Amino acid sequence: MIPYLNLKVIHEPIREELDEVYRTVMDNSWYIMGSYLEKFEYDFAKFCGAKYCVGVGNGLDALRIILQAYGIGQGDEVIVSGNTFIASVLAITYVGAVPVFIDAQKETYTMDTSLIEAKITSKTKAIMAVHIYGRTVDMDKVNKIARKYNLKVIEDAAQAHGAKFQGKRTGNLGDAAGFSFYPGKNLGALGDGGAIVTNDKELSEKMRAISNYGSKGKYHHSYKGCNSRLDELQAGFLSVKLKYLEAWNKERIRIARLYNENINNFRLILPSEDSFLEERNVFHIYPVLVENRENFRKYLEQNGVGTNVHYPIPITEQEAYAEWKQMTEDIPNTKRICAEEISIPLYPGLTEWEIEKIIEIINQYKGEA
Repeated sequence: MIPYLNLKVIHEPIREELDEVYRTVMDNSWYIMGSYLEKFEYDFAKFCGAKYCVGVGNGLDALRIILQAYGIGQGDEVIVSGNTFIASVLAITYVGAVPVFIDAQKETYTMDTSLIEAKITSKTKAIMAVHIYGRTVDMDKVNKIARKYNLKVIEDAAQAHGAKFQGKRTGNLGDAAGFSFYPGKNLGALGDGGAIVTNDKELSEKMRAISNYGSKGKYHHSYKGCNSRLDELQAGFLSVKLKYLEAWNKERIRIARLYNENINNFRLILPSEDSFLEERNVFHIYPVLVENRENFRKYLEQNGVGTNVHYPIPITEQEAYAEWKQMTEDIPNTKRICAEEISIPLYPGLTEWEIEKIIEIINQYKGEA
């Protein structure tokens, strides 16, 4: 069986470096807000091309803290892609704001920026640009609209570590960016973790305080904060893995290119060719669209290929947000993606034989029930 994801083949070549982090943290007996966190925050901000990084507990917290730090709250509106993981929207509703959904583009699966301006009202405070599946949103258009209406631009970069737009990396494409380091991400911890990246010093200091019980100094609390900190172990593991991220991303792009060039089955819609421009897509996943997805998925798994689905139910149809069900009519492309998307294996460490086998099996798919 070729697994959908194999973290062991990613970690095994760097296992000694990861073990050294564990030994050092245990020897130092310093587990929160220490030298590993300081190093990772510096290195990750530099990697993104930004000035400041604040390590937090997870990607959801990263987005929520950004919104809180900007004072976005009850009754405010935040424009967001309909095609996203629920964390993007949970962050918005946690602060009391209202998500305004923008449909996805048919070709890129990212936010259709041509639809944004019509959704802006006097209550709109920010645009949350979700770089879904590893592909950057058209940030030139997002930023032009934001400047016109004096809106904040928040990147949800949870799936796009290192992806570029016009030569700049995610984390440096808006006012602030939230990252997730969930283990399966392009840059994944060995547990939960997240970070916020920005060029705004005052904002970074406020967000750091919010993430640490709202405290600027011990027992002095300036904000109604939370406890969301990237611990020393995870920061150390991430510092090790960050050294390899660029090479790992290039390998993901290489495998995706092999898929695009060699999968030849009219029943599938593959990622668009412009995904490969200037590393605009770092292929956190390799999504294909296919009708009768369950039949295709069953066929692949019967032939030894693991799969995954991102994400089968639109947020507007989730039970948690039942009040927005009627909004599904406004996001038809998103609904189609949710119904037809299936992810096939793509990760550093996938062997040439496995890649060729996956291509061969997909090309032989006939679509029978």
